[in-house]
Amino acid sequence: MASSFNKVILMGNLTRDPELRVTPSGANICKIGLAVNRSFTGQDGERKEEVTFVDCDAFGKQAETISRWMSKGKGILIEGRLRLDQWEDRQSGQSRSKLGVVIENFTFVGGRGDGTDSEGGQQAGYENVTPPPRPSAPQRPAPQQGSAPRRPSTPRPPQNDSFDGDDVPF
Repeated sequence: MASSFNKVILMGNLTRDPELRVTPSGANICKIGLAVNRSFTGQDGERKEEVTFVDCDAFGKQAETISRWMSKGKGILIEGRLRLDQWEDRQSGQSRSKLGVVIENFTFVGGRGDGTDSEGGQQAGYENVTPPPRPSAPQRPAPQQGSAPRRPSTPRPPQNDSFDGDDVPF
């Protein structure tokens, strides 16, 4: 029996603002359009650019996050799987199909999203967005007087600043 593998990795820019929908059962679905560019040199020696447009869907918490922090023009790296949608056209009665990507993991690309470039100027097409707060580590209560002294931490081995490539096992 032949096995199969369905994995897609794409990096590109959103072609439109994310579209968040909530199903009657309460599930979140976010639809995005992604433009993926490819630059190459043609047989005539001239630089050419090819753009591929891909429709992608995210679900659940990922859908909420993408909808909240992404907008048209921003970069994203996605990992997902291909899905073939098939339906019958209501007007013509013909069978239709469309290949899309279901997002399984993603990473925001292009900086923190604060809307400024390295010189402090405003980037075109970006709005000022504050990233969500990171969860903090639980705070330990302060030791009370009269309690037992803390154990010293385990000493760390000395760091060796030299790197020998022969130490790598592969």
